[in-house]
Amino acid sequence: MDPKDIKKEYTNGEVTIVWQSGKCIHSGNCVRNNPDVFKPKEQPWITAENSTTEKIIETINKCPSGALSFYMNKKD
Repeated sequence: MDPKDIKKEYTNGEVTIVWQSGKCIHSGNCVRNNPDVFKPKEQPWITAENSTTEKIIETINKCPSGALSFYMNKKD
């Protein structure tokens, strides 16, 4: 697997954020729009539990590269 093309998932229980490193162009939209969740200097750099699902989806929809996507978790 190419280390430049990593795919990781982060969840707050309701929504799961999918990040694909190979598509990321480092526009910074995620950090500017939701700094409580997206912290590039920390590990892990995405902490989905720090924000509402609505704000996470709104932020992901502003990602110009498609590196960030999401899916809703199934409810029991």
